[in-house]
Amino acid sequence: MRYSVSLAVLAVCLGGLRSQAEAHDFRAGVAAIDISPETLPAIINGGFLRRDADQVRDPLFARAFVLDDGQTRIALCVVDTCMMPRELIDEAKALASDRVGIPTDRMMVSATHTHTAPAAMGCLGCPVDPVYAASLPSKIAEAIITAANRLEPAILGAAVVDDFDHTFCRRWIYRSDRMLTDPFGHRTVRANMHPGHQNPDAIGPSGPVDPALSVLAIQTADGKPLGVLANYSMHYYGTDAISSDYFGRFSTTLAEELGGGEGLVVSMSQGTSGDLMWMDYGAPTPNRDVLAYADAVAEVALGALKNLSYRDDVTLAMAEAPLTLGRRLPDDDRQDWARSVRSAMEGEEPRAIPEVYALEQFHLLDVPERELKLQAIRIGDVAITAIPNEVYGITGLKLKAASPLPITMNIELANGADGYIPPPEQHALGGYTTWPARTAGLEVEAEPKIVATLVELLETVSGSSRRPVRPQGGSYAQSVVEAGPIATFRLDELDGSRPANLMGGAPAHVEPGVALALPGPEGSAFVGANEEPNRAIHCAGGRLIADQIDLEGSYSLAFWFWNGLPTDARAVTGYLASIGPDANPDAPGDHLGIGGTHADLQAGRLFVFNGNSANDVRVGRTELPRREWCHVVLVRDGARVRVFLNGNPEPEIDAELPVTRPIADNLLVFGGRTDRFAGLEGKLDEVAVFDRALTAEDVASLFEAATSNDHD
Repeated sequence: MRYSVSLAVLAVCLGGLRSQAEAHDFRAGVAAIDISPETLPAIINGGFLRRDADQVRDPLFARAFVLDDGQTRIALCVVDTCMMPRELIDEAKALASDRVGIPTDRMMVSATHTHTAPAAMGCLGCPVDPVYAASLPSKIAEAIITAANRLEPAILGAAVVDDFDHTFCRRWIYRSDRMLTDPFGHRTVRANMHPGHQNPDAIGPSGPVDPALSVLAIQTADGKPLGVLANYSMHYYGTDAISSDYFGRFSTTLAEELGGGEGLVVSMSQGTSGDLMWMDYGAPTPNRDVLAYADAVAEVALGALKNLSYRDDVTLAMAEAPLTLGRRLPDDDRQDWARSVRSAMEGEEPRAIPEVYALEQFHLLDVPERELKLQAIRIGDVAITAIPNEVYGITGLKLKAASPLPITMNIELANGADGYIPPPEQHALGGYTTWPARTAGLEVEAEPKIVATLVELLETVSGSSRRPVRPQGGSYAQSVVEAGPIATFRLDELDGSRPANLMGGAPAHVEPGVALALPGPEGSAFVGANEEPNRAIHCAGGRLIADQIDLEGSYSLAFWFWNGLPTDARAVTGYLASIGPDANPDAPGDHLGIGGTHADLQAGRLFVFNGNSANDVRVGRTELPRREWCHVVLVRDGARVRVFLNGNPEPEIDAELPVTRPIADNLLVFGGRTDRFAGLEGKLDEVAVFDRALTAEDVASLFEAATSNDHD
């Protein structure tokens, strides 16, 4: 089991901004109201098309937590439903505010995102269940009202558990020759959800995991369990309708383990899981059991709660801001296509995915902008961000990295439901979570705008500035710096359009078709003082360009790479590094690649090529492992070229190779070739550029720096 607990910092700082002498008025109230449908069958959303269900397999609840520090009162309510429109939630808040006086901008209402609940809103090819949706606002309000009427003196504690065992990236990058077709009839899908276990057409995940399982625990003044608000980035498990999915089972199991009786309310809120789910698609298909899964996650949470420290000097703050964003509207060609499909349907409900997306184009045209309601909440020194979208794991990591507070919980599908917000770089990879519709229709730059607004709100509620985002460091990176490169790029950025140069020079840039923050080489040498995991970029059609670097004469390129493409897939498996004129079709220069099926190469071995005119090729000795990290150094010293692999002082390649590129005005590329031919389909990390020829001893020393700490 790979999880760790962070408790100590929270045990001393939950008091927040007021002194202890002023802050002992903390009270809390909790409530759970059954929101199971009273009329069956009910329409169920969460899929592309309509479903109906006539059985409640386990009850649905609205679980509310009302907190009061004597000056500020807030309400949090988590609802067992797939998603809710802002209008429905606003109605529920207004009903509750009229009864208990909590301002609506001091309320947060979110959906768990179970895919087996009645449709509180229309989604893709599934219409809203009008009877159920009409009944929901009063029940949500009842939960908040009941919790507010149960306020009593309380104490509070919090913990974070990094649980990597129960959530994984569900969105995988496909091979360039195995791309999928989108609903509009175009072959654009380079990354998509649910590829299937160990699918040979899929190379690897398209994004990182946010593994944090956070728990905010409330007890009565005499130490009896009163409430637990948990948060985890796992999309949903999958059950038969009507069901609260794993969210409900987690809540009942943890409540039973805590022994709190009927008065104890436990809720699992939805984290940043737009691209995350419980399946590890790199492993064989497991036995499927939602109850066992929920119980296992509850056990992890219970372990954190057992050693928790509680405080009664808890202060509260909450801030809210609107953000108006445009939608990606269909162009004339897509509108013509959509009209043609709609006409052929003759008024019938959609029965196929293309029909669903044809109708969605008209929804986008009808409402070309959306106003989002964003919130930040401070409970002591715990932060909560509330986001009305389905948010990728990397976005959650960005918010936590920038948050001024020690622990940050990100709750998605809160205060509305405005679709997926892929980071900009993910739009270039296509797939379901990018297809324009109400489920994913916001502008390409929506994600950074949402992050920026939320970080500002976090600063407001904390009274502190955001944490600066810096390169992670690590002993290997320090060893590279000490070796004196003219540029080195860790490639660990969460927002990596301009990877930082640790030597202080110009940053690099990544082209569209590069995914960020994937796992890099493992080992303590790659981990910085903040103990964040080592991260790398994944090239899937895009390249890393080292800007403002024009090497003359002797040079060396040192980096780590991970190839995901089979070596029998194409003539050249992939180019790793390249220097020469930009986009020259003759490709003069030095090009380091991995051999494929071409007759002059050997599959799976390194080679150096100096362009189409000279057509000189030198091939290495070692067959490279697929899907494993390798360290490579390309050294040009006059006419001599050497290539070193994994620190071996004996070169893979040592040959005279004529220089074919011009002296100046060259492009330095990693993960591809200067003319864009046969780019790497895999990962890069720890890129360093030297303006001199490294020796075999220099190369061995660099590689030793990556492994020595693990042998201590």
